[in-house]
Amino acid sequence: MTIHTLAGRMSQREIAKTLGVTEGAVRYHLRRHAEGAVDGRSQQLFKAASHGDAIDHYLETVVDDGPINLAELHEWLVVEHVYEGSLRSLQRYFARHYPKPRLRARRRVETPPGAQAQVDWAVWPRIHVGGRVVMAYEFVMRLSHSRGTARVWAPRKDQLSWHAVHNDAFRFLGGVPATVRVDNEKTAMGRGAGPWGEVNRSYKAYAHAARFHIDACLPRHPQGKGKVERSIREDRRWARAILAGDFDDWSHLQSFTDDRCEQEALRRICPATGTTVYEAWEAERALLQPVPLLPEPFDLVRTATVAHDCTVAFENRRYSVPFVLLGRRVEVHGCTRTVQVLHDGRVVAEHPRRSRERIVIDPRHYEGESTDRVVAPMPLGRMGRRLQQIQEMAPQARPIDLYTALAEVAR
Repeated sequence: MTIHTLAGRMSQREIAKTLGVTEGAVRYHLRRHAEGAVDGRSQQLFKAASHGDAIDHYLETVVDDGPINLAELHEWLVVEHVYEGSLRSLQRYFARHYPKPRLRARRRVETPPGAQAQVDWAVWPRIHVGGRVVMAYEFVMRLSHSRGTARVWAPRKDQLSWHAVHNDAFRFLGGVPATVRVDNEKTAMGRGAGPWGEVNRSYKAYAHAARFHIDACLPRHPQGKGKVERSIREDRRWARAILAGDFDDWSHLQSFTDDRCEQEALRRICPATGTTVYEAWEAERALLQPVPLLPEPFDLVRTATVAHDCTVAFENRRYSVPFVLLGRRVEVHGCTRTVQVLHDGRVVAEHPRRSRERIVIDPRHYEGESTDRVVAPMPLGRMGRRLQQIQEMAPQARPIDLYTALAEVAR
């Protein structure tokens, strides 16, 4: 067919030189094509033809009304009927002797606002960051209703990066959707794939803390998260600007990307609303869950019991937690810049990590009403409130005679 196609455009000598064959071979195939010759191999009997009755029996008794798995049929023929042909031979036989399967229609559904976001990774092998060429990973999260999109860069695709990019994406989008549709990455699915797979334990704990449901996409089914797949294809339009850029650091690359995301949202039209993506995104934000204290990636964890002064010990320091957790067991995570205290999978306290202070207190942790289990701490008296006010003052605004100021309060 290649020779026949080229025959009207090139000479026989040029065809032979292009295809690396002799001119005689070119003349031979052109003559056979002109005579309407038939390839004898197409008239040979298939090995599966002798097993036609067995195949019909299999289709009637085993296969339901749905697509036929020819790999399973081939395995059944080999085991039960000593079939010696290949799977490819069986596929060709089936295509010639059986009708094509019925077309399966797909239902198009527009996701309600706030219900779903789709996520995936894109790999950029050569980006200039900090004066050198690096491999960068772009995490893309797109809201299914408004098409509002967050793109977050990371130097790695490990478990800590997976959680960190989720945090940045939620903050950029302004909220957390009810569900997040994920691909079958190992950072998302620990075992198996799709709705019947087992979710990665670390990611499951993160989703519980961030308050969203993990919706695993079917394997080899890109249509299941087509919106984020399209977003990644659109990113290739940025390729020239990103690949030609020389970014000072990862923050510079991220700020450049955030600006482009906002410009894109102002320009594109949301199919579900007819408005710009930015306007639909602004309306959808009101229906997203507020971004909570999100669990940060951590490199150290310990379990501790909340003491009577409503603090927990960690790295030779004591950190306050809400008084209602008195006596409870909590998890303390040492993150990059913060110390996070989690109870029942949710972040209940956050403090700076490795501060100079050895006792780090948040006064808000001692406020609130008593519960059936814990009596609230005594409120601050006049002296305590005045001390707290003086501590919060700028040094130049504090009373010169501190003791006199406190004595006035005590009278």
